[in-house]
Amino acid sequence: MRELKRVVPTVVAAFCLSAGVAMAGTLDDVKAKGFIQAGVNGDLFGFAKPDAKGVWKGLDVDTARAIAVAVFGDADKVKYTPLTAKTRFTALQSGEIDVLTRNATQTLSRDTDLGLDFVQVNYYDGQGFLIPKKLGVKSAKELDGASVCVLPRTTTEQNVADFFRFNKMKMNPVVIENTAELSKAFFAGRCDCLTSDASQLAGIRAVAPTPSDYMILPEIISKEPLAPAVRHGDNQWKDIVNYSVLAMIAAEELGINSKNLDEMMKSTDPKIQRFLGVTPGNGKALGLDEKWAYNIIKQVGNYGEVFERNVGVNTPLMIERGLNAQWNNGGLMYSPPFK
Repeated sequence: MRELKRVVPTVVAAFCLSAGVAMAGTLDDVKAKGFIQAGVNGDLFGFAKPDAKGVWKGLDVDTARAIAVAVFGDADKVKYTPLTAKTRFTALQSGEIDVLTRNATQTLSRDTDLGLDFVQVNYYDGQGFLIPKKLGVKSAKELDGASVCVLPRTTTEQNVADFFRFNKMKMNPVVIENTAELSKAFFAGRCDCLTSDASQLAGIRAVAPTPSDYMILPEIISKEPLAPAVRHGDNQWKDIVNYSVLAMIAAEELGINSKNLDEMMKSTDPKIQRFLGVTPGNGKALGLDEKWAYNIIKQVGNYGEVFERNVGVNTPLMIERGLNAQWNNGGLMYSPPFK
């Protein structure tokens, strides 16, 4: 979800504080404490949510694990801070967390106003509508007069208002402060539909009392490139986080996965040799071990593996790759050369 509210004095103060944190060097801070503190959603199935045993799982969790592998060679060297849409950016600005991997949309205002930098997108999304099938609606353009559950002070709230206004329809917003309560209100019948990022709608549907009773309407009314974020001004840390995400994308393009990785170490392809650290240089450039990318794929997997085990068609979310397929397979996932 996307927070809109701008409180200028708070942002300025937080920016000054975050600049101080960034200047200290996030990589040095992380190494000193021995783990990465990652801000996550905390209650979004498929992206970031503890399982019944308290083990964190999800696409955003695996993103954080990949960063931990790059730095420490150990995917478990990460701790998770659950954050709401309201607190996620402040937590990063203040230094409470080292990286935000919490379904956050990159926007111009966030890049310029919040003292943050977004890195490579790890999930291309868009805003949609979740409805009970019994409502009998097949298109969002049939929702005239509907009550709509939505989070306040977000671009989701703005997007849905714009959509209804543009289509000359009326809506009755049911505004609730946090995602968990929003879901409860929807399932309790307090609103006709719930609007959010389509991935979040899939996660909410997956934990419904009877998931088959609900459907996501076909309309996608916005662009939501979801990406990890770091504090502005710490270029080395940004590079590490950025290329940790890109390593998973590049590995899939190169045909490298967690199962064939060791065999690929024998490849004579110069691109694969550089990527896996057989030919040194990339690690030194980032201030990491030369096998940092090898370790990410060994412990976390390539992007396709991460996508499929967390949100893919064989999971309760049943999400097709779509825009999140490789660029040479009709999607937007594209990595620059690792050289």
